[in-house]
Amino acid sequence: NSFVTRTNTCGELRSAHVGQKVTLYGWVQYQRQGLFLVLRDFQGLTQVIIPQDEAHSHVKELLSNAPVESVVRVTGTVAPRPLGQENPKMPTGDIEVKAETAEILNSCKKLPFEIKDFIKKSEALRMQYRYLDLRSSRLQSNLRLRCGVVMRMREYLCNLHGFVDVETPTLFKRTPGGAKEFLVPSREAGKFYSLPQSPQQFKQLLMVGGLDRYFQVARCYRDEGSRPDRQPEFTQIDIEMSFVDQAGIQRLIEGLLQHSWPEERGSIMTPFPSMTYEEALAEYGTDKPDTRFGMKIVDISDVLRGSKIHFVQKALSYPHGSIRAICIPQGVKYLTNKDLESLKESAKSQFNQEIMEIIRRSDGSLKSLLTKFLGEKEQSELIQALNMQEDDVVLLAAGEHKQVCSALGALRLLSANLLEAAGLALRDPTAFHFLWVVDFPLFLPKAENPTELESAHHPFTAPHPSDASLLYSDPTKVRSQHYDLVLNGNEVGGGSIRIHSAEQQRFVLEKVLKEDSEVLSHLIEALEFGAPPHGGIALGLDRLISLIADAPSIRDVIAFPKSFRGRDLMGNAPDYVTPEELEPYHIQVSWPLEEQEAKKN
Repeated sequence: NSFVTRTNTCGELRSAHVGQKVTLYGWVQYQRQGLFLVLRDFQGLTQVIIPQDEAHSHVKELLSNAPVESVVRVTGTVAPRPLGQENPKMPTGDIEVKAETAEILNSCKKLPFEIKDFIKKSEALRMQYRYLDLRSSRLQSNLRLRCGVVMRMREYLCNLHGFVDVETPTLFKRTPGGAKEFLVPSREAGKFYSLPQSPQQFKQLLMVGGLDRYFQVARCYRDEGSRPDRQPEFTQIDIEMSFVDQAGIQRLIEGLLQHSWPEERGSIMTPFPSMTYEEALAEYGTDKPDTRFGMKIVDISDVLRGSKIHFVQKALSYPHGSIRAICIPQGVKYLTNKDLESLKESAKSQFNQEIMEIIRRSDGSLKSLLTKFLGEKEQSELIQALNMQEDDVVLLAAGEHKQVCSALGALRLLSANLLEAAGLALRDPTAFHFLWVVDFPLFLPKAENPTELESAHHPFTAPHPSDASLLYSDPTKVRSQHYDLVLNGNEVGGGSIRIHSAEQQRFVLEKVLKEDSEVLSHLIEALEFGAPPHGGIALGLDRLISLIADAPSIRDVIAFPKSFRGRDLMGNAPDYVTPEELEPYHIQVSWPLEEQEAKKN
């Protein structure tokens, strides 16, 4: 209550305050028949008794007629609630304030929705009136949780470990590879700035500059169009260190998260487990595994190798062919035939992967189109390999290793959702399972042209020391010094040890990625002036906080987020500008024909 004219907040009065005269400010949450109202501020609720005597008739009239969500000042005396009228669900439930004077500071007009967490309202409406939505206890709690975590992160990095908080430019130039960047026109004809998708180049240049340890709560920008649960502008905890290896970065981040973790979410154990990219793909079908539950992908190629099943033999004849399966516990009991068909259809439409099902009946026998091709020994080995129990359902896929694993990985998550929706407790909602994924490939084939390569992480990532020579002979086989941090199946951080040799950086850009290194000439030149070995990481703050807060979307932990389509529905941005405003930037808008016609009419 420092610096303000209230004596107390609406959430702090207790029995110990009985008899004290207090002044409260807040919003009218609820008012009942001119007898009492509930006053709300950022900290909580207080019940205010409206006086009924003639001497305070003006106070009664004022408070009785105050619309819900009006801002009021109330001065009165704290009193105990009458016996039997205490409210144990409210922290202030043992007391009430008997109003003596009051003032309506600002009356509220008719609301577009009620300010209550349990009232369902469309996300579009919530975002249009975001300033009202921010009054909800859920968003208030999320933003304060975020503030607390960031504050403790600063404390850990700056006060305990000597990091320097440096702000880097927002207006820069295009970075080759990676996500699409927003362009900002300049007054020089044909020249544009780019909004950086991360401070990657600047933090490396700070290491060249000898700063040793840098961090920033960094605003980043990606023009990724309409992608669910992504934001065109987002926040990273950005970190870079000199003279560090992968293990050093991992220890730093584990300590950082342990130090900043909210007490009410329990404790997190370190060190976090680690898994290679190949292991993650083989066992979970993804590079961001949710390790809160089992249902791992199992290789059953050897079990079926001797069978006479045509599609199995065909798959095993491929260079990277394999037969793999997942076992859905109690699938017969919890999944309907419609569920199983939807899982198979999903694998077909998303991955072009056929799925076969095998059911273990309550008598222990197997039910499947495949069983007539399998002898008793093979069926027994299959049950053992998959640890099949009665009423379990197995989904089997055959084909190219990566495709099979990706399809089964997606089905594993879809099955988990179906099982939980049907009432089987599979994932503990209060558990936090961190995991490091390491040894990623340095390069991947481009989706649109598999004969060309692109960086799996970004073009500044250093090759694994054991694979450095392969960079010049067979770059597709090179592992990188790139590491991702995964939490409950969500990527919450990614980083790498960087290339600090100008010669190697130029080779990667020009020879492997076929990029114009001139765009990065400033960085390559800097590497020639005695650049130290360095590495770093960036944590996605929005995603991390949404998982800690158990928020349904990252939009629920950002004060003023953009919509699914990247629009600000409250301020209606982006918006049109006049030709006169565009003139200094040498830009003319070329309107689609239908919009030209609409403007004429």
